[in-house]
Amino acid sequence: MTQRINYSKASPDAYRAFGDVHSIIQTCGLAKDLINLVYLRASQMNGCAFCIDMHTRDLKKLGVSEEKLTLLQVWHDAGTLFSAREKAAIAWAEVVTDVAATHAPDDAYQAAAAEFNDKELADLTYAISLMNAFNRLGIAFRTVPAAAYAKA
Repeated sequence: MTQRINYSKASPDAYRAFGDVHSIIQTCGLAKDLINLVYLRASQMNGCAFCIDMHTRDLKKLGVSEEKLTLLQVWHDAGTLFSAREKAAIAWAEVVTDVAATHAPDDAYQAAAAEFNDKELADLTYAISLMNAFNRLGIAFRTVPAAAYAKA
């Protein structure tokens, strides 16, 4: 894969604004591993190689188990490996990531709202939305994952 443009350099003000949202999410009170699990799940759904690589590495640094990383795509079949809160966040991430098809149904919202208060759910949804935006940038401009650079 060859990178098309470096969007962060081509439009630094917009990139900085996305970075500001990212910084807010990192300090919003939600657990960093939870945030990164939804980042990774959205990136898996969207097929963003750069983000999948980055968030897998981030989760490993946070001490998340290989089992969770391996089974994230099939979390609903992973028994008790994921907590109820993680399951709610991942399910909401899937619904929001595929919003054109799901239209965020009431039952999905109610399931997420049962685990998160209003602020947490808003912050979680900002995180999911931000990752979807970054995925679209990464895919559109073919951002090369760190693992691919390491092999080169």
